[in-house]
Amino acid sequence: MAAEQRKLLEQLMGDTLLLGPGTRAPQISITDPKVCPSYLAGTCPHDLFTNTKQDFGLCPKIHNEGLKTEYEAASDEQKRQWGFDFDYMRDMQKYVDECNRRIDSAQRRLEKTPDEIRQTNALLKQINDLSKTIQNGLLEVAILGEEGQVNTAVTEFFKIRQAKQTKEDREKELKALSDTSGPSGHQKLQVCDVCGAYLSRLDNDRRLADHFYGKMHLGYAQMRKTYEQLRKELKGRQPPHRPPPEDAAPPRGGGGYDEGGFGERGGYGGRGFRGGGGFGGRGGFRGRGSFGGGQRW
Repeated sequence: MAAEQRKLLEQLMGDTLLLGPGTRAPQISITDPKVCPSYLAGTCPHDLFTNTKQDFGLCPKIHNEGLKTEYEAASDEQKRQWGFDFDYMRDMQKYVDECNRRIDSAQRRLEKTPDEIRQTNALLKQINDLSKTIQNGLLEVAILGEEGQVNTAVTEFFKIRQAKQTKEDREKELKALSDTSGPSGHQKLQVCDVCGAYLSRLDNDRRLADHFYGKMHLGYAQMRKTYEQLRKELKGRQPPHRPPPEDAAPPRGGGGYDEGGFGERGGYGGRGFRGGGGFGGRGGFRGRGSFGGGQRW
């Protein structure tokens, strides 16, 4: 079994992957496109979620400790020339954007059904009408009292008390509908804005801690934090010029590393960074909280 797995790895990633830890890959340069720049510059996303529901599988590029050591020992100027940070940021953004789309989809699944929306609107209208009835009734009672029509005033006041009781009943129905509406039902589900997992507001502290300190949640938290740091550090800088590999086909429609520049179609960053993205590409951890609290990290 081990021999078969090794053979498969060799086919997928080459013999250099299977060298011992810390061994420099022979006949391969740190700038070779087969080398994973995210692994060199930080942590490859494929390594963050192993053995979780979000496992991305093996990285298709080479991870070699010798090359990583070489990168870490290089000067800042040399690192700027290599520009692996730009690749790393692009990699982070790709997976953060995918996670954000999954979060939006999960949020939509928790929305109310059309029938629940209709019931909610009907109850709100009844409550509003009853509030007006009570307000007008109190004014009428005051006028009747001033005119000395005590018996009529008492009858109207009795109607007001009935309207108040009905209003309280409708408000209880509205609260019950809000608590149980949507597919979340009695479990009161909500979506974690860091990793997209479903959480129950009825969970105890131990279960919530298991989630917030779980591998998948912490992996996405690290990814979002790294992306935000890179976005700030690389702001205003241009990625280095990289000639296309000798065996690469000529680009169609223009837009290589030079033509179209960083962020153009076919350019360095594919479709580029869409700007404005904080931790989640949406203004900082999606702008909804901090680590360990309620709905957020």
